Amino acid sequence: MIEVYTDAACSGDPGPSAAGIIIKKKQMMKEYQFYLGSWTNHEAEFLAMIRALELCQKIYPNEIISIRSDSQIAVDTMDKRYTKNEKFLPLYQQILELEENFSLVFYKWIPDKQNKNADRLARQCLQHKQYPDHL
Repeated sequence: MIEVYTDAACSGDPGPSAAGIIIKKKQMMKEYQFYLGSWTNHEAEFLAMIRALELCQKIYPNEIISIRSDSQIAVDTMDKRYTKNEKFLPLYQQILELEENFSLVFYKWIPDKQNKNADRLARQCLQHKQYPDHL
C-alpha cells in the first residue's frame, strides 16, 4: 500500500495556490510540490489529490493508494462519491478517472498536525514563488 499525504496552500481565496505531496512506500519517502495557478482553497485541495494520483499513476500503477488529507470537504466528497458543487464536479470527475489506474484508492481525513510536511511543501512553493514540478 502506498501512503500519500496531500495539502494545498492559497494566497487569497481564490488566489495563487500550490500543492504539497508526500508519497511513502515502506521505508521510501518522496516529496513533491506543484504550483497550481489561481484557485479557491477547496479547489486546490482537490487539485493536490489529482497531482498525487497522476504521480502515483506513473510510479505505482495498479497499487493500493491511501490518500490522506486534512481537507474534510475533499475527503467527504470522495468518500460519498458525490458533489452538488458545480466548481468541484470537474475535479471530482478527474479523480474518478485517475482511480481507474489503481487496484484500490481510498481517502482518509487526518488532522492538520499529521499533515505538517505536505503543508510545509505547499507553503514553501507558494511563499518562495518557486514552482518546480518536483523537488
